[in-house]
Amino acid sequence: MRNKFVIHSEYIGIQDKVKETIKNFETYNDILGDAERNVIKIVEIGGEKYTIKSFKVPNLINQIVYRFFRKSKAERSYNYANNLLALEIKTPFPLAYDLYTTPFLFKKSYYVSELLECNLTYRELVRQPDYPDHENILRAFTQFTYDLHEKGVLFLDHSPGNTLIVKTDTGYDFYLVDLNRMEFKDLDMDTRIRNFSRLTPKKEMVAIMANEYAKLTGVDESMIYQKMWGLTEAFQQKFYKKRALKRKIFFWKKKYREESK
Repeated sequence: MRNKFVIHSEYIGIQDKVKETIKNFETYNDILGDAERNVIKIVEIGGEKYTIKSFKVPNLINQIVYRFFRKSKAERSYNYANNLLALEIKTPFPLAYDLYTTPFLFKKSYYVSELLECNLTYRELVRQPDYPDHENILRAFTQFTYDLHEKGVLFLDHSPGNTLIVKTDTGYDFYLVDLNRMEFKDLDMDTRIRNFSRLTPKKEMVAIMANEYAKLTGVDESMIYQKMWGLTEAFQQKFYKKRALKRKIFFWKKKYREESK
């Protein structure tokens, strides 16, 4: 098995410790979030806490694609994190990535970053309409998204769990995570508005974001709202149809888990 390990120049001093921690990934038990596809674990290296994301081994076709034609999710996450920081967009600091391949196939990959302790994610705003300072956080999040767009960042996974929110003395800071799907380019207004479509099914939240985005861009608010809500509805319909289909196709997995209990 071939190995490619890259570590940020600021962390060269703990390179061996990082490599050893990745090697022992399976022995760590502190799992962060949903471990259904990719697994994120919290680890301690040199007295500091970090996260290691282990990406699922791709299917056979993608093993060939990632081996020869496309950068892995781990490498893209690392590179995109550095791109974001260069643009003064916050994300947990990228430590390293580690790839394992055979001569013809791509296998395992890991992405290591600093652990960020946050107060909430966008998801809490969706689930808890009475969350303290709800509207101000939502407007600040819209300003953050506008800043992304102005800097030419299209975060393709702009969804409820992928923005960590930290309360500060002066307001709120926003950190992007799950970075492997991004584009860096000039964005037209349709693309910008579409970028909000995966965030919330709640009309009142879309109305606030449309209002704030209209203030920031100078574009007609009713036009932004109509497009933003229409794209949100279309995404929600597609999402629930896809989820229902998966439940029908993979019902046996749920049955197996229940029988295994």
